[in-house]
Amino acid sequence: MKQYNIVLVNLDPTQGSEIRKTRPCVIVSPDEMNKYLRTVVIVPLTSTSKAYPTRVSITYGGKTSWAAIDQIRTIDRRRIIKALGKLTPDEITRIKAVIKEAFVD
Repeated sequence: MKQYNIVLVNLDPTQGSEIRKTRPCVIVSPDEMNKYLRTVVIVPLTSTSKAYPTRVSITYGGKTSWAAIDQIRTIDRRRIIKALGKLTPDEITRIKAVIKEAFVD
């Protein structure tokens, strides 16, 4: 459970407009939290998106996906099925900038 790793997560059950299904997600919670807590903070990836300001393009598995910062959520680590990869340094920089703009500034 490392920050900025891509993991496969079962997001069901969901309600309303929450992103659902089993899908790749990016862990955004810090490693210190991931080490000691039974929960992790994730950003779901989606293959279909418009260019929203809270979406960051990610190249994963040879195709473009979108990290949906507007769908950030905390999950129990038991929802994580397996590790899939990790973000590039450029993708990390872009995700951090959008998180900061959306939640801090």
